[in-house]
Amino acid sequence: MARALVVQHHPSEGLGWFQEWLPAAGLDVHPIHPYLGHRVPTSVEGDALIVLGGPMGCMDDDRADWLPAVRSLLRTAVDDGVPTMGICLGAQLLAAATGGYVERGAAGPELGLSSIDVPTGDDLLVPGAMPVVQWHFDAVTALPPDAVLLASSDVYPIQAFRVGEGAWGLQFHVEATAAMVEEWAGNDAAALAELGRDPFDVVSEVRFSEHVLTEAGQALAQRFAQLVTG
Repeated sequence: MARALVVQHHPSEGLGWFQEWLPAAGLDVHPIHPYLGHRVPTSVEGDALIVLGGPMGCMDDDRADWLPAVRSLLRTAVDDGVPTMGICLGAQLLAAATGGYVERGAAGPELGLSSIDVPTGDDLLVPGAMPVVQWHFDAVTALPPDAVLLASSDVYPIQAFRVGEGAWGLQFHVEATAAMVEEWAGNDAAALAELGRDPFDVVSEVRFSEHVLTEAGQALAQRFAQLVTG
């Protein structure tokens, strides 16, 4: 079975649905937890790399002292052609590591159920509208040199991109379960209140749309596993 190294930055932002979907598609997952003191390797120990989200910024090295090592790992993975997927913070780290820019989102946070538009698609993303969960305060504001823009939303134009042939940054979440979103909504209740939104309503929207969210998310996970396993 192919093996994916997974970097998890925070207890509340784990593999979620990926824990089920990726092994079922032939890609075993092996998470490391740097916030617990796990070492971030200098190169990918396995066949693929997945970098998950987290509440910190991609350059908050004083808050999360392992971030420089993760950015270096992402650069090495891109250089080595290792199939790579960065989700939310992981996408921002990928952008920053390869010459892009990440800033506080000028339009404010995107939180909860959303939709992205994929104009043309590629091996990972298929064309059309895709339902997703959003949960980010920062945004990629400039792509790395030679990166390909793959998806946008009404709020932020850079929602997905590819660096090289096999490294994808996804600003959104496809792995998030309703239980994960419920925890995030509780943690960010004040931010939701500033937006005039109720945490219960945000979670209810995700639960109501769980079928279409998981259908789209599982298909993406299967395509990524296929890219790794051939």
